[in-house]
Amino acid sequence: MRTIEELETKLTEPSKNLVDDIAKLDGDIIILGVGGKMGPSLAKLAKKAIDQAGISKRVIGVSRFSSEEVRVDLENHGVETIVADLLNEEELKQLPEVKNVIYMAGTKFGTSGREYFTWAMNTYLPGRVANKYRNSRIVSFSTGNVYPLTPVFFGGASEDQSPGPIGEYAQSCLGRERIFEHFSHQYNIPLVQFRLCYAIDMRYGVLLEIANAVKDKKPIDLHMGHVNVIWQGDANEMAIRSLGICENPPRILNVTGPETVSVRWLAKEFGELLNVEPVFVGEEQDTALLNNASESHRLFGYPSVSLREMIEWTGSWVKDGGATLNKPTHFQERKGEF
Repeated sequence: MRTIEELETKLTEPSKNLVDDIAKLDGDIIILGVGGKMGPSLAKLAKKAIDQAGISKRVIGVSRFSSEEVRVDLENHGVETIVADLLNEEELKQLPEVKNVIYMAGTKFGTSGREYFTWAMNTYLPGRVANKYRNSRIVSFSTGNVYPLTPVFFGGASEDQSPGPIGEYAQSCLGRERIFEHFSHQYNIPLVQFRLCYAIDMRYGVLLEIANAVKDKKPIDLHMGHVNVIWQGDANEMAIRSLGICENPPRILNVTGPETVSVRWLAKEFGELLNVEPVFVGEEQDTALLNNASESHRLFGYPSVSLREMIEWTGSWVKDGGATLNKPTHFQERKGEF
């Protein structure tokens, strides 16, 4: 994995299972909040799967589009775009009625000091969207942050684990789920709460942050000593395929890789790839933010990209000075302050 072009090709390469599932799906697809880290590749993946299925189906991406380059790129790949502020009631009302909704809008970083905006985006807006799309099926992106920290030996929180969000960001994300759940019951909306933790590609994510810290000889904090990761392309595919399993009451689905991964081990792996000795600070705690995603693996199969491949690709990317999005995950955060 050496160039942006290679990365985009890999991220938007549909599997046969995705092509088969999208062929069975009735109606067009609208992606709300398409302009974020994952949205553009998800939209292009959906369009490629539709084309390979040989069917006629629109993919529509909605965002404020702070980057005109992202909007143009989506259009060039056959994704229709609409520039809209979802918090603007009139602009939300004017969006087309579409059978399949993937909801990716939300905010995380900068929560401290702007808690009011975080709650508006993550909790108020979902209610307006659910009211607008009461006749659709909805896959709503959520986060593993709604769970409490769990003992590492436990293997991660499964979907039957009671929520225990730490900090206002995580609380607002649980609020998003509860609001969607309310309207799902009120309007009989089939819905999936898509609890993702953590997607990566070469330009951002936990692996990139650890690899960069190793390369720059910066101390790696071990207090959050274990993580889960999944290739962004696999997460995007599972999100699109989740349109076919929406239920009422809403289905909760954890989405991540199968491994509970040691941060120390990751750093040492990158140290070997980059020929640098990692620097550590702190000690691993008995608990971490971990998800058990075995149900999504039962439904959709194991991720197509392995942990070892992600490590090798990330190491090469960092060694070659590949482009990054400069959007840290703050995966080390144990107090929920973003």
